Amino acid sequence: MIRFLEPWWLLAVLPVAALAAAYVWRQFHRRDYALKFTNVDLLRSLAPKGLGWRRHAAAVALLMALLVLSTAMARPSMDAKAPMERATVIIALDVSLSMQAADITPSRIAAAKDAAKLFVKQLPPTFNIGLVAFAKSANVLVSPVKDKEAVIAAIDSLQLAESTATGEAVFSSLQAIQAVPADGASGPPPARIVLMSDGFRTAGRSVEEAAQASASANVPVSTIAFGTDEGTVEINGQTTRVPVDRVSLERLAQSTKGHYYQAVTAEELKKVYKDMGSSIGYRTTSREIAQWFIGLGLLFAFTAAGMSLLWSSRLP
Repeated sequence: MIRFLEPWWLLAVLPVAALAAAYVWRQFHRRDYALKFTNVDLLRSLAPKGLGWRRHAAAVALLMALLVLSTAMARPSMDAKAPMERATVIIALDVSLSMQAADITPSRIAAAKDAAKLFVKQLPPTFNIGLVAFAKSANVLVSPVKDKEAVIAAIDSLQLAESTATGEAVFSSLQAIQAVPADGASGPPPARIVLMSDGFRTAGRSVEEAAQASASANVPVSTIAFGTDEGTVEINGQTTRVPVDRVSLERLAQSTKGHYYQAVTAEELKKVYKDMGSSIGYRTTSREIAQWFIGLGLLFAFTAAGMSLLWSSRLP
């Protein structure tokens, strides 16, 4: 979408419009004058084949050149997405025992690993990426780095454990973000936490406490509720249902100005990560395209000059 950084300069179009109107008026006035004061039959015999539409082509091209060049004065621009310097993304993955449920082919944890690795690969190389795994507690497996291979290797090595400490995952992610080197910049880095879980919190600090801490740090938490309510796992010889706590995850995202997603298949999870990758860690910048307008205006101007020289042996 084209925007104008200095829209007041669009008033420069008004003189061009006035000139176009004057040209049209003049053409009608000239026709009336010619019909009144010339011998039409004699004129047709002397010049049976005139320039026709070509008589106006050069003028139209000149007016188009003036229109485009005057529009360029308003500094037209287009929105463009650019990676933010020092952008940091923490991936927090639930590795509780419920992740071994096979309601997602081949299993929740296998699908989660594959999707997370694809997400890491598609992020810009300038991003810092960290990995937090959480079950009964939350651990920073990889502090934020630009080494994608280190993060992918850590994802491959994830092991399941008991309980689900969703709140602790957010607190550990915030600590990892605070450890990102300043590199001469002031303030914390622009960061976001991507948290995926499939169950209810059963250990550690509450999700509400985590949401408050994240909001205070101005770090959005985007959450993914992964799995189906029909999932079951075998724990100590007993079959246990492992439904998804969608309500808490949605509240966590909303209260931190993040985004909430649901995924009940491996392909949906990959799509969620892809959508996230197109927005996380980017800022919208205005890229001026006045040079495009100037170039187009010059093209019209040279076209007008060329047609005028070709058909009337003079410049317009």
